[in-house]
Amino acid sequence: MKAMILAAGKGTRVRPITYTIPKPMIPILQKPVMEFLLELLKQHGFNQVVANVSHLANEIEGYFRDGQRFGVELAYSFEGRITNGELVGDALGSAGGMRKIQDFSPFFDDTFVVLCGDALIDLDLTEAVRQHKEKGSIATIVMKSVPLKQVPSYGVVVTDDTGRIKSFQEKPKVEEALSTNINTGIYIFEPEIFNYIPSGQEFDIGGDLFPKLVEANEAFYGITMDFEWVDIGKVPDYWQAIQDVLTGQVKGVGIPGQEVKPGVYTGLNVKANWDKINIEGPVYIGGMAAIEDGATIIGPSMIGPNCCICSGATVDKSVVFEYSRIGPGVRLIDKLVFGRYCVDKTGASIDMQEAALDWLITDTRQAVLAEPPIEHRAITELLNEAVV
Repeated sequence: MKAMILAAGKGTRVRPITYTIPKPMIPILQKPVMEFLLELLKQHGFNQVVANVSHLANEIEGYFRDGQRFGVELAYSFEGRITNGELVGDALGSAGGMRKIQDFSPFFDDTFVVLCGDALIDLDLTEAVRQHKEKGSIATIVMKSVPLKQVPSYGVVVTDDTGRIKSFQEKPKVEEALSTNINTGIYIFEPEIFNYIPSGQEFDIGGDLFPKLVEANEAFYGITMDFEWVDIGKVPDYWQAIQDVLTGQVKGVGIPGQEVKPGVYTGLNVKANWDKINIEGPVYIGGMAAIEDGATIIGPSMIGPNCCICSGATVDKSVVFEYSRIGPGVRLIDKLVFGRYCVDKTGASIDMQEAALDWLITDTRQAVLAEPPIEHRAITELLNEAVV
């Protein structure tokens, strides 16, 4: 059985993470989100997978290769070109990416599944395909029902009593919503769908293809299923996803490593005197990280490999990516630290370097200043406490 993973987007809403990491490679406790998708596909017999890639394509291809170690056959459709010796992404849109694969060689010759590469899902794909075939549908959207107050955050699907799709609403106001069923970015298609997708141009599944199907009165259905769906569309979504995983709210995603204290898990060779650290789980700390005496870590928090949390620093319900040094006295509360960026749970970010705060949070691979310059000390006094 065949499937496609949409992995070509730039992930602009997840910046600054996606400046250097493509969305499908964003880690959930050190494991890329796309790896979870491959495991799900394999579980349900979808063992031939093509991913369209564009932005930072080498990162994806270099990690997953031919898919063999994940139990599937995996190939890539690159969207872009080489300019001055560098790969330049030029995505064709989700439906345009499907068409490019089919034009190259008719890969999709039977019922196939298309998944967005930026969500954690625990879906019975076998049952979804069964319902798709039972309805005789050319295209099916797997929907999820959400509370009415959450509707403005999603694309809403409006169906009739049989499940036939009649229209869409993009992030409607609560009082204007015609449905609480949302589009999860999980699609099932028949090969005839390519009659509606033009070749050689940018074309989107949601914005271009689906309206054409409705206009043509095609057998186009939505099926509502109860399953775990953690969307990582924006930085706050990612922060919340890590919180949910650490607190056990996401089925099938366990905390890796060794439990060194109740609720505290570590990778290999973490340097820490646990009786001299204030720590409250759930917490995951990656391998070769150093936690200095007098540091405070309050869960749910994730600290990546090769990090250093200095004495007097506090990490509270925060996510710290690899090779980050959180300096003495720094207090991170509900934050995400990625490289030189510190992002709060609403998505507002600070470029530590541009703000002259890059001595508070640095890279563990850089030399540490014996004492910050005078102007930096002045900023410290103005801040009183280093809360970022």
